[in-house]
Amino acid sequence: MGQVVGPRAQRIGEAVRPRATRLPGAVKPHVTRVARAVGPGSGGLTAPQLAAVAATVGLALAAGAATAAGPWDSSGQRTAERDRAAAWGRRGGADHARNSGTAADAPAPAPSAAPVLAGLGTAANTTKSAPFATNLIAVLDKLLDDHSLGSRRTAVVLDVATGKRLYGKGADDALTPASTTKIATAVAVLSAAGPDHRLTTRTVLEPGKDTVVLVGGGDPTLTARKDDAGGWASLRTLADATAAALKKRHLASVTLSYDASLFTGEAVHEIGANPNLAPVTALTADEGRADNSTSGPAPRGTDPAGDAARTFAGLLRDRGIRTSGPGASQAKATSRAQPLASVQSPPLSAVVERMLTNSDNDIAEALARQTALATGGRPSFDGGAAAIAAQLKKLALPLKGAQFHDGSGLNRADKLSADLLTALLATAGSASHPELRTVLTGLPVAGFTGTLSDRYEDAAQRSGIGVVRAKTGSLTGVNTLAGTLVDVDGRLLAFAFLTDGSMDQTAARAALDRAAAALAGCGCR
Repeated sequence: MGQVVGPRAQRIGEAVRPRATRLPGAVKPHVTRVARAVGPGSGGLTAPQLAAVAATVGLALAAGAATAAGPWDSSGQRTAERDRAAAWGRRGGADHARNSGTAADAPAPAPSAAPVLAGLGTAANTTKSAPFATNLIAVLDKLLDDHSLGSRRTAVVLDVATGKRLYGKGADDALTPASTTKIATAVAVLSAAGPDHRLTTRTVLEPGKDTVVLVGGGDPTLTARKDDAGGWASLRTLADATAAALKKRHLASVTLSYDASLFTGEAVHEIGANPNLAPVTALTADEGRADNSTSGPAPRGTDPAGDAARTFAGLLRDRGIRTSGPGASQAKATSRAQPLASVQSPPLSAVVERMLTNSDNDIAEALARQTALATGGRPSFDGGAAAIAAQLKKLALPLKGAQFHDGSGLNRADKLSADLLTALLATAGSASHPELRTVLTGLPVAGFTGTLSDRYEDAAQRSGIGVVRAKTGSLTGVNTLAGTLVDVDGRLLAFAFLTDGSMDQTAARAALDRAAAALAGCGCR
């Protein structure tokens, strides 16, 4: 076992040692979880699984080092960026080049995914048979029969390398998917707009009017925070460049307006005003959050575009530009307006990862609209949903019973099948679709990142720590889990569990986690 992880652990240790000495407690909870996972009574992990866990531990150590060194996003949840930090001590690794100047200069999407997937479908592994179906059925049928999961439950397990379905329970039945819908949104936007596409927020000067227009480009990650933006586009950076451009034109006083017309339709989701989602607009800063949070539920402003414009006016004044406005209503930049300055989001590959890891509803709804824009559709709730469905149809994915009404999964009318969810994951892992790789690298890692960071604590779940990577989903009565894992034979499996009718969300989540952990630990021969 030591021989399996020795060289990798040594390289990671050498990479982070100078920084790690300042971070003795940064990753202790994660290492403790892994220690429990491989400790006495756990049954241990196989060599392929231990390699996966060792990689995850390395990512956690590297994350701590990079957090100290900066820049880093406030949640610290970016899987591919941790790969980058771990790569300090070895050749290759991940680099989404958040701060690179243009998309053309960016590296190929998610190169960090290759080590995760390499070998799982190669000749060295194809001789290993997938879990024996009869035994797998016995294991999962028992676990999914848990009464806490409610009256309806469906499931599929798929061998990613071969495409063979190993388990199916109501595979084609479409149920409410909750936030696992974001997997579909991720696949759709990456395939439609491309992983290197960036979202631009800009300022323009209307000729002869001394009017500056702040133009939203639909970037849900734009920030106005004082702290380092960590590679995300900054309203402060835009104010710096805009003020400099105005001063070159000898303009010290302007009228400020704003343009959020890129998105159309209703801004408020069908669920109404909600701490899980701000009104969806093409211009927003920090997702309209009224507190210092960066993810999860939070108080939201009712006018994110106007709030962002008013914040920008204050930033211009701080930089010596007197402003009047913005008014209560927005304007639209004309075709004659002269460019002043702009800032760009990281590539969509990075934005997708953040959406999946943190289950970010604001990003999901913006990306649904970006899918519509990339395919000539209407960038609204309905238009984004239609664009997602159309894009998945182009990829020849199984859409039987599927219904899309938003990009986040907050709408209970959304319906997806376990068959579709596993097909989405398998497509993202396919050698023919490298543009989709961040759909996999963005999935939360059990016991480590995002919405799975505080799960897999019980003894029956510990075999999933660092091995299960999955998107969570929950609404009242609805609990879902869909993702990938490496089983004891070193095979990459995609799985999807959808349930409806639960009266106990905590118990239902635990049951799904036990099922995924059992799948990871089941040779089932």
